[in-house]
Formats: sequence, C-alpha cells, structure tokens
Amino acid sequence: MMIRRRARNTLALAATALAAALTLTACGSSAGAQGSDGRLNVVASFYPMEYLATKIGGEHVKVTGLTADGVEPHDLELTAKQVGRVQKADAIVYLKGLQPTVDKAVAGSHAKVTVDAATAVPLEDHHLPEGHTEDDGHDHHAEDDGHHHDEAAGDPHIWLDPTRYAAVARSVGAGFAEADPAHADDYRRNTDELVGSLTALDREFKDGLKDARGRTFVTSHAAFGYLAEAYGLVQVPINGVDPESEPTPARLAEVQKAARDNGVTTIFFETLASPRLAETVAKDLGLGTAVLDPLEGVKDRSKDDYLTVMRQNLANLQAALGTGANAGPGATAIPTS
Repeated sequence: MMIRRRARNTLALAATALAAALTLTACGSSAGAQGSDGRLNVVASFYPMEYLATKIGGEHVKVTGLTADGVEPHDLELTAKQVGRVQKADAIVYLKGLQPTVDKAVAGSHAKVTVDAATAVPLEDHHLPEGHTEDDGHDHHAEDDGHHHDEAAGDPHIWLDPTRYAAVARSVGAGFAEADPAHADDYRRNTDELVGSLTALDREFKDGLKDARGRTFVTSHAAFGYLAEAYGLVQVPINGVDPESEPTPARLAEVQKAARDNGVTTIFFETLASPRLAETVAKDLGLGTAVLDPLEGVKDRSKDDYLTVMRQNLANLQAALGTGANAGPGATAIPTS
C-alpha cells in the first residue's frame, strides 16, 4: 500500500469478516449471477471507478458505489452488508492498494470480472526529497492489522490525467463485455464515447495551460503528480499522498521557499480534507487560496461529475498560474510523494 493508514479496530474488522462469511454461506451458489432484472451487478470502490462503470455500463448495469459522497476514500471501512455486495457482484471496478478494506473483500469475491485500474495503467512514484517523510520522521511503512503497506507502490491518482483515465475506461469496457457478452457492442460504443470525451478534455487542458506564465502550483497533498506531468507543470505538495499526514517543519520551509522562488499566487486546498494547512501556508506567505479538487468524490451529483469538476480545476489553475503568450519563470521542482 502506498499510503499510511491509521490503525483499525481489530474487533470491528473481525465482526465484519464473520458477518461477511455468514452472508456468503447464506448466498451459496447465487454469487456471481446477474440480477433478476437482467442487469449486470457491478460494485465500484469509489467515485472515479463508479463514474466509469456508470457511463460505460449504461442501462445494462446496476452500479453500487462503496464510498459515500463526502467520505475520504482512504478512510473507508466496509460494513458487513457492503462486503456481502462485493462477494456477490458480477463485476468489480476498483484500484488495488488505495483502500485496504476493499482489497480484502475483493480477494474473496466470486465476480465474473474484476477490473483493477492499477493494472490498466502503471503507477508511478512521486516521492518527497530524500531524507524527508510525510509526518514525524517514521519510515514509509505502517502496520495495518499485522500487514505492512509500502508507499513506493506508486501514486494512485491516475484519474487526474484524462489519458490515463481513458486507458482505465478501455479496461472497464472490455471487462463488462466479457462478463455480459450479449451487450458487448453497447459497452464498446459507450466506452468509445467516453474516451472521446476524455480526449477532448485532455486537449482543453493542453490548450488552456500551454501559455501559462507560471508552471508551479502548491497543493495540500500530492494528488496531482500525473496531471502536472501531463501538462508540463510542477506540483509542490504540503503533504504526501496521504491527505491527513502532517508535514515536518523542514517540509513546510521547502514549500514556502518554492512558492516564493516561483512567484506562486495561490495555495490550493481540496474538498474532502481539512484546508487548515493550506490556509496556514497561504497566510504565512500573504497568498490567496482556491480549490483544486482531486476528485476522489463529489459533493453534489445533481450538478457535478468528473468532467465538470475537471474543467473547474482547469479554470482554477489558469487563474492561479496566469495565461498569456509568454511563459513565466522556470520552475524549481520539489519531488513529490
């Protein structure tokens, strides 16, 4: 696991596992069968995976999201009922390593098809400088129910690069076609349409940021490494991949120096985590703040989805970096975690 998680309640997990086992026993051979309405029963781990499943599956799928709106996905703990849904799903769409409680449930599933986004797109490492850690000086391993999780497995935020996200979409479409061949043509058509939208979004980002006067942005945690890489920007995160870790004083000093050296005007925070650190850094430097949404969830699905939030991210980056014919000063990169 690439992120440090807080210790979990052993008794609660044991109770969840027991309840899930009883659920499986009761379900017997029904696991993996399509629903009574003929739709593919799909479980998606968190919003970016749920969005793909819904768009690609269309009317032929029933999608159950495991992470509720407003919940930070790293913190998810499955209920016994949710574990049972994972076990009985026809298809699962998730990102292995992001949510240990989901990984555990998927390992015991009888799904026809399991699509792991981390196998569709290789994860890359975005590390803090050598000798610096995300919190109080401990190494990058944390015990979780007797297991060690290694952050070096890679940055999970692949959906923030539309081209990488499109590759995951292709895998989801192929998986649905395999699980439900009767509607394979529809899944392929929906996939092509979604990939087309993501390709257009990629072009909007390229055109919208190519002449930005600044190239460096400061954000509350290191969710935007793939986005920065795709569009020639430099991400300077206050925290590492875990949004709730605490940076060292040395890290804060490095962030402040990078902001001054590169003419940063805005410190970005996000919607599902506390803005406290971003606000503190901005106040110390006399800078403004704005939202850069890592899209791990959405707050209001009646008006927002992946595409609308990403376009708002683009607008906020343009406002912070400035646009014009001449690029700004060269950026001083701080490696990210």
